[in-house]
Amino acid sequence: MKKDIHPSSYRFVVFEDISAGYSFLTRSTINSRETTKWEDGKDYPVVRLEISDKSHPFFTGKMMFIDTAGRIEKFQKKYGKK
Repeated sequence: MKKDIHPSSYRFVVFEDISAGYSFLTRSTINSRETTKWEDGKDYPVVRLEISDKSHPFFTGKMMFIDTAGRIEKFQKKYGKK
């Protein structure tokens, strides 16, 4: 195994899914200026995510409906017959 190829700055970081209100603690090298207090009472850097396994439709089984009519009309207006 090669030496000195992995970062040495691993530390615990809280990742927070803002759309689902879900947080988890894991080790990472990502930088963050914000901190949050975790369940154990310690402060950890926090990284805010827009989507995680708790909010992604593939994992939750819930699909979000998108305005497809507007998309179709926009496509037909742009590429439709004149």
